[in-house]
Amino acid sequence: MEFRRIQNLPPYVFAQVNQLTAAARRSGEDIVDLGFGNPDIPTPENVVEKLVEAAKNPRNHRYSASRGVPNLRKAIADRYQRRFGVDLDPETEVVNSIGAKEGLSHLIWTLVQPGDVALVPEPSYPIHIYAPILAGAEVHRVPLSLDADFFGRMQEVFAECWPRPRVIITSFPHNPTTACVELDFFEKLVDFARENQVMLVHDFAYADILYDDYRPPSLLQVPGAKEVGVELYTLSKGHSMAGWRVGFVVGNPEMVAALAKIKSYLDYGTFQPIQIASIIALNEGDQQPEKVSAIYKRRRDTLIDGLDRAGWHIDKPRGTMFVWAAIPKRFAEMGSLEFSKLLIKNAKVAVSPGIGFGPSGDGFVRFALVENEHRIAQAVRGIRRLLEKT
Repeated sequence: MEFRRIQNLPPYVFAQVNQLTAAARRSGEDIVDLGFGNPDIPTPENVVEKLVEAAKNPRNHRYSASRGVPNLRKAIADRYQRRFGVDLDPETEVVNSIGAKEGLSHLIWTLVQPGDVALVPEPSYPIHIYAPILAGAEVHRVPLSLDADFFGRMQEVFAECWPRPRVIITSFPHNPTTACVELDFFEKLVDFARENQVMLVHDFAYADILYDDYRPPSLLQVPGAKEVGVELYTLSKGHSMAGWRVGFVVGNPEMVAALAKIKSYLDYGTFQPIQIASIIALNEGDQQPEKVSAIYKRRRDTLIDGLDRAGWHIDKPRGTMFVWAAIPKRFAEMGSLEFSKLLIKNAKVAVSPGIGFGPSGDGFVRFALVENEHRIAQAVRGIRRLLEKT
């Protein structure tokens, strides 16, 4: 049998690490898992209480609206005005998605088809590459690193493409590299998109996880951005609601309407009590992302300061809940997958191999800050022992 939509998907590299981690745990070993970026911080209590209250109301057990209930769309528009000074029309410029991943995947279905081209940074969160591929489009990858001009490289790749790309996907703060940009980057990007008649999709999943006085800008802060692009925002990270699956696509009315139309054929939206509780998170939780960021910052410092003392120097990220680390030179020839296996076996630490985010990520591993400081310190000790022995 042929499964044509998925036959071009590569083997899931992270599964090998997950299997080794599970096997080690079954044998009684204590593995500190910093691989999968699954937030461990509890959802705020008032949000959970509202969920319980709403779930007890039988009226909320029926089908909901796939584009999101009106008060939820208004709540995200109000959040954007308070946070970024961006005006959004809840009726035409906002649609609720079942997490940012679903929103991006189905949005891309409306933007590209076989024969079209999408530009995507690489290394990349896998869905950014494979959403266009699943839609039948060709993906051209733009090298992204912390020490290079991504916008300049993007212009070069764009000029080499034929047919010209229809869509450019970006995501800053970036997973996995943690790269961050200032507003002038988006100003240049919007000007470029308007001049070249290309659509922009900015995955703003890490809008709320920020450190050291850095404040990530929104694409939509740029005048004219809504003419060419949309942005994806989520409650998964800053409000610790990853499993709730609450995201938004906001911006260009035509792109928002296209997503709303395709979603009307595919789903009935998020469970309505979740939407109602999410209104509380947005309207009453402006300070919650600061509290969550403070927790991740302490974990970041525990990991990076500890590894630095062990001889593994890593620059501190200004955003995301991750640390992107170049493999120490004496292990570099192993590649990221084998080095990740070595960390599980000898340091009792699981990380994500960089190769899973694209070939250019093979010299790196990604740490997810999803364990408490005590456990991260334990991971540092295990890695220090490995480095001292080799």
